[in-house]
Amino acid sequence: MRTIEVSEETYDKIKEQLGEESFKDFDALEDMIGEKWFFRTVTYHLVGKVVKKVGQFFVLDNASWIADSGRFMNAIKEGTLSEVEPVGRAMVNIDSITDAFPWRHALPKDQK
Repeated sequence: MRTIEVSEETYDKIKEQLGEESFKDFDALEDMIGEKWFFRTVTYHLVGKVVKKVGQFFVLDNASWIADSGRFMNAIKEGTLSEVEPVGRAMVNIDSITDAFPWRHALPKDQK
C-alpha cells in the first residue's frame, strides 16, 4: 500500500470537490446498508438503496435494472442514465458484484 501526504488545505479542497460523502469509511459490507449504490455485476447493472444483507445477498429498495448507463462518468457524476427499468425491490448476489459506486442522486422512478 502507498500513502500520499497532502496539506490540510489540499485535503479540504478535495473533499469540497468530491463531496463529504466520498470520505465515509466502509469497514464491512454491512456499512453499505442505508446507502444508495450503483452496482455493476458480471452480467448487468442495478441501482437502488441497500436496506439489508441476507446471507450473500443485498436487498435493494426502489431498485432499477440499468439496461444502458450511457456515458459512465455522466451516470455517476450527474445521475443521467440512458435506459432504465424500475423494478421495485430486488436482490443482488454479492459474489456477482464487480464494483459499486455511491449513488448521490434521486433513484429513478420512471421507465426510460
